[in-house]
Amino acid sequence: MSIYSVTLQSVYSCPALEASEEVQLPDQWVLSWHQAETLKALQDPEIDVVFNTAMTGDGKSLAAYLRVLQGDCCAIGLYPTNELARDQETQIKNYIQQFQPENEPRVVRLSGATLENYAENEDLRKSAAIATRTEQTEVLLTNPDLFHYLHRGAYLMPDDSPDKLWGRIDKVFELFIFDEFHVFAAPQISSVINTMLLIRSTSRRRKFLFLSATPNEQLIQRLRKAGFRCKVINPIAENKYQFPTSVEQQKQLTSENWRQVARSITLNFVALESAAKASEMWLRDNAALILEQFQQHPGSKGAIILNSIAAVKRLKPFFQEHLLPYGLTVNENTGLSGTTERERSLSADLILGTSTIDVGVDFKINFLLFESSDAGNFIQRLGRLGRHDGYQLNNRTIQFKNFTAYALVPKFFTERLFEKDSPPLIQGKQYDRPFLNSTVLDEYRTINDFRGYYKRWGAFQSLHLGRKLGHKTIREQYASSLEIFQTACESVFDRSFRELAGFVKGWAQDWQKLSGKKEGNPIYEDACSFRGSSPLQCGIYDLTEENESDRFKTYDLPGILSNLEIEMISEAAFLRSLNETVQRTQHPIPKGRFSHCLAFMKLHRYREERANWKFTYSGDLSAKAWQIQVLKGIEVWQPDNSWASEINKRLRIEGLVAYVVKRPVADVRFRLKLPMHFQIYPISDSRSFHDAISPYAIAFGQSALLLDTLAYQLKSKGDDPWIF
Repeated sequence: MSIYSVTLQSVYSCPALEASEEVQLPDQWVLSWHQAETLKALQDPEIDVVFNTAMTGDGKSLAAYLRVLQGDCCAIGLYPTNELARDQETQIKNYIQQFQPENEPRVVRLSGATLENYAENEDLRKSAAIATRTEQTEVLLTNPDLFHYLHRGAYLMPDDSPDKLWGRIDKVFELFIFDEFHVFAAPQISSVINTMLLIRSTSRRRKFLFLSATPNEQLIQRLRKAGFRCKVINPIAENKYQFPTSVEQQKQLTSENWRQVARSITLNFVALESAAKASEMWLRDNAALILEQFQQHPGSKGAIILNSIAAVKRLKPFFQEHLLPYGLTVNENTGLSGTTERERSLSADLILGTSTIDVGVDFKINFLLFESSDAGNFIQRLGRLGRHDGYQLNNRTIQFKNFTAYALVPKFFTERLFEKDSPPLIQGKQYDRPFLNSTVLDEYRTINDFRGYYKRWGAFQSLHLGRKLGHKTIREQYASSLEIFQTACESVFDRSFRELAGFVKGWAQDWQKLSGKKEGNPIYEDACSFRGSSPLQCGIYDLTEENESDRFKTYDLPGILSNLEIEMISEAAFLRSLNETVQRTQHPIPKGRFSHCLAFMKLHRYREERANWKFTYSGDLSAKAWQIQVLKGIEVWQPDNSWASEINKRLRIEGLVAYVVKRPVADVRFRLKLPMHFQIYPISDSRSFHDAISPYAIAFGQSALLLDTLAYQLKSKGDDPWIF
């Protein structure tokens, strides 16, 4: 094992070139250049969409809400995770307290869970709950999922007008803010484009602001094609950052009102073999190094960010036992962590987490160890470090003395960075952040951007919205809007509504024959969804969770088969336990997420080793490959699994939107550059059941649609033609 070290220089952000007399700021506050430029662009009637690409930690949130803080407008902030929305709620309320605008803007955070609880407590339908909450706020913080479904009429009754909610919301709120949008893929970007086109076609022109250090070029290009007037604010391109190498330079910049946004970091690249649990084993073997950081630098706060929830669950008790004798606290923050645990984790001395903490959450640390799956993931996670000088503890300010990161990366990556002829990085040298980021993008694994999705599948969202505009209750009111919307969508996605409608009709007929049901169209429904459905999602009662109210969770079947030791229970028993817990604790638990679960289980513990399993199909898969379809007859095979037969009784009768590829999973992942957590699995048929390596790969739901846009790259002569 090799470790290579470099130093990242600190980052200073340029102040606004001239102070605007119209902007009321707290005493001693100076806007950064990008903040002033963002405000100017949002006030410019000739600009519709603004992209702020300032670096992580440079105050993009303040730039976003400056108009609100001047009492100038109402805004909706859209955040990819509930953790980030909660973090931003605290930050915006602090801004309001410091700016003290005369209208005292009200801030409301609304997620699927909080909406369900509010509706139940107030005895309201969800549509009425949304209307009530949005009428009582100047700043609405929610997620793009809820925003997507709200504009598609998901919370309405069949006879309601489709514009019952969005007709009001799109007129009240003048600014729509999309934060950390680079974490989303083509289906979500398609949704946002379609929703923006709907808003523009049916309302007065609104402003849209995207905050991301790495903006999506596909989004910008398609918005411009649709006629949106876009402005990109890029401080790096405009030389609005400085990277001082001495204390004297730092003092000079500070005297000129340049603001430090990132501290100098010692970055260590740890080269690991590409093996399962390599990072986990290194962390166990180097636990003394982590303890040493706390002992040599009292007051330190650290984070470990890993790719696997199971790895975090296994490492948490290990580090608790290792660090507890020294008075150090360890907590976790993952997708399977309860709300109480997540909130508690942000004050721990060492936090172990997954992607729930690497997307924008502003926690204060000076010590970071992290895995990464690709270049963008590496840059995102490293950006969590060096943002703060210290933290408050019992009304005392604890100052960080140094900032250190350990990047746990594949050996091939360190070889490209340090060992090839004319390597881009040299051991012990100093580099600025933009250079490091561009080097990582050049040398590390890049993932597929699925750009074929927009034309192939994104347009079905357009058709769905167009049909809503043609609803009998609003047809006359929006006749001209529908024409404008349809023309724009057909231009952006290069597909005609007539062509799309033909496919939708054919899928509906196929589904009727397969299921015997008169209603439903699973392929169309997945194409119109935001993140896709979860046909393999299961309800989990987590016995490892300390907080009783947080024990009710959901998790996908493949993750359960790989990492969890469970016991099957009935849906009735699960819901009975949930209701008893609510009555006993008087703490509401949202039930909506459990309404479409495949099965219900008790989680006893996490496996020490990942278990092998595969999907199986009783027929011939060669006839099913290379096409989007609804497939029945899928089962799982896992040796020594006592509950597999019970889950198979339910699974085999499910109609699953699927795409089958005549290639092993590892080959498909490598050749198509799929993201690490892309949901694709091994599957065997009656002819290949006993093969050591399953010769087929299968994806479900939205993952199947994404795979469909790429699979032509894998086809060889003699395979069925790729047509649509």
